Amino acid sequence: MDVLAVPQKREEGWYLPLMAPNTKGPKFAWLDPSRLLQFTDCVKDLLKPFQNETIDLVAGIDAMGFILGSAVAVTLGKGFLAIRKAGHLFQTRTQDYSDYSGQEKLMEVRVDVLKPGLRVLIVDQWIETGGTMRAAIKLVENQGATVVGIAAVAIENGVGGKWLKENYKYSHCIPNELQSQIDSQYLESFKNFSG
Repeated sequence: MDVLAVPQKREEGWYLPLMAPNTKGPKFAWLDPSRLLQFTDCVKDLLKPFQNETIDLVAGIDAMGFILGSAVAVTLGKGFLAIRKAGHLFQTRTQDYSDYSGQEKLMEVRVDVLKPGLRVLIVDQWIETGGTMRAAIKLVENQGATVVGIAAVAIENGVGGKWLKENYKYSHCIPNELQSQIDSQYLESFKNFSG
């Protein structure tokens, strides 16, 4: 597939094969949006459920959430807030969490941005266990802001993903027929990439 070509007929998720697989060890595979040169349809898909929502700010989770979140923020004409791994920002609030591998980590956000009444859409790349997203939600809500919803290229249907889907408005880019592949952390389109 030509990474610069945009097909005339664009079915839901047509751009997913453009996202190269990346691995986080022997078990965890995910889609890397840094290869996705055509963000327009991906961002539109992420924003579909939020068309009638007031969104004041878009927050992106370190690091791939920065790419997608920035594109969403620009599309909406709104500001962007980075939710970072701890140690990178000045004057912050922190939140501990367990990532997809079960490793304990710490993330942070600046204290001078989030205020009561501010409506925030949180964007990440792939939600596996939900631990990272839940920590980001806590950071936003603990400062009085409201989480309008969450958006990610993929949300797995494990315990954490199901909890997030049941408790927050959400969007993802995965057509129903590909959800089982996402849950197994391998898309058939990965076969098109050489190691």
